Amino acid sequence: MHGRIPSMTPTGLQSLTELRRRRLFVLCLNGLVYFALLFWLAASLGAGGWSFPRAGILAAFAIAAPWSVLGLCNAAIGFWLLHFHGDGLAVTAPFARSAEGRGWPRSRTAMLLTLRNEDPARAFARLGAMMESVAATGAADRFDWFVLSDTSDPRIAAQEETEFACWKSQARQDGVRLHYRRRIDNAGYKAGNIRDFCENRGAEFEFMIPLDADSLMDGETILRLVRMGEAHPRIGILQSLVVGAPSRSAFARIFQFGMRHGMRTYTMGATWWAGDCGPFWGHNALVRVAPFARHCVLPRLEGDRHILSHDQIEAALMRRAGFEVRALPLECGSYEENPPELLGFVMRDLRWCQGNMQYFKLLGLPGLLPTSRFQLVWAISMFMGAPAWTAVIALGASTVAFEDVSSIPAASLKAIYLTFLGFSLAPKIFGFGDVLLTPGGLARYGGAGKFFFGATVEIVSSLIIGAVTSLSETIFLLGLALGHTMGWPAQTRDAKGLKFRETAISLSPHFLFGCITLALSACFAPRLAIWSLPVTAGYIFAVPFALATAAPRIGKWFRRRALCATPEEILPPKILAPFL
Repeated sequence: MHGRIPSMTPTGLQSLTELRRRRLFVLCLNGLVYFALLFWLAASLGAGGWSFPRAGILAAFAIAAPWSVLGLCNAAIGFWLLHFHGDGLAVTAPFARSAEGRGWPRSRTAMLLTLRNEDPARAFARLGAMMESVAATGAADRFDWFVLSDTSDPRIAAQEETEFACWKSQARQDGVRLHYRRRIDNAGYKAGNIRDFCENRGAEFEFMIPLDADSLMDGETILRLVRMGEAHPRIGILQSLVVGAPSRSAFARIFQFGMRHGMRTYTMGATWWAGDCGPFWGHNALVRVAPFARHCVLPRLEGDRHILSHDQIEAALMRRAGFEVRALPLECGSYEENPPELLGFVMRDLRWCQGNMQYFKLLGLPGLLPTSRFQLVWAISMFMGAPAWTAVIALGASTVAFEDVSSIPAASLKAIYLTFLGFSLAPKIFGFGDVLLTPGGLARYGGAGKFFFGATVEIVSSLIIGAVTSLSETIFLLGLALGHTMGWPAQTRDAKGLKFRETAISLSPHFLFGCITLALSACFAPRLAIWSLPVTAGYIFAVPFALATAAPRIGKWFRRRALCATPEEILPPKILAPFL
């Protein structure tokens, strides 16, 4: 008697029953850790009776904690898969080896560089490097290159046209198909730009790979994604793991050193349970054009407003249509740049915050799979935790100032505080452990001394960056609730330093918040003030940190000594060499 054949994902690569088991395991693991923390905190705060501030701390913690708990669980699972499972990649991304042994791509792929008021010379230089790298693979005839401009500044638009004319002349000689189109308006933002391409030229291509102005992908990685897409016609989106390119900015170097390690284990763990309902980050990903054009039309919001953060809702719509959305959790030749200074980083973060908050309006879309719907909730929660953490800090300082807290077990609160601080750092710590356990891992980062220096500097810096971004998001969300929004300006790309006045004004709320909370703690609970320094000091030292890490001189000092360097700087791949 034949057993019942389990239902499979659309590609037939994985059992849906197995994926459900994984998701149930992760749900139970997270729930166990989350509620254990919550009950622990409730028992500590409730000693001697409840008050409004104590109840507020517990409620705020309940809102803020899930992001860090899932981060810990994802990183722990990813670490286990990387080092203690026989073949972690096979069970996480069963499509990953389908590119091996395949010949030249049969399909046509459109490479889409989307621009809006960016430096044309910089963007075209990256495009040229990718064209050259693809040509070196021998498969250049299967690719067309599109520059899709939404530039509104006439001066920059003229520069784009000049740059394109130069590239077009050379491309014609090399047999490369290069196209340029500039829209008069920015309707629909980047998503509208790509939608315009799909409607006008999309039918000519099987795949497209959207690129941001700072994107860079080598030819082998591009071909690998295309081969995987060809091998599995029901993969609708295949997202590469994007890593930070080497930078001259001290801030970008520090940030991406930690991001690099946090992402590797985290993404491996998240991919293990997300499976066919994976993430889409909007760039450096293979997208199957026909189902995208047919099924991923973005709905309009109230007042006929366009969606800003389009990527994750497009992933949810693609999966609803019966196509898988997959992530390749491997470091490969897929790069991006990070903001070169703290103020630019915060600005980018707030743009994402504004876009992700729009997902509230989309949670009720019919037909979305539960895991896809959860991905939208998770994108929202990434920013909803900020005001909750700010409330925990503010309520903690006011509680010790305005009520008797002698009944609260101090040792227990310290243990909770240290435990949760560890949870917040867990993805990076697991990532650092990954490097230590990987043969030759330390050498890839310039040796043990430079690696541990980078890890220490990054952890300290992350406390400052986290403090600044959390309060900035809190202030921004309050304004958003009152109807205040921000535009979508071009991102800062080059490290040119910050001016003291501008930086001090921008970060003055953070400085005042840190001083007030620290002063209250110091006056009424000196020991609490000392223990809270890793958090409160981040607000107070934000201005000198921002100025120092944006200074070109300090960036040069870091670069000369290869501090906080990534492996691509220690041993540069060919595609990155012109940009170092």
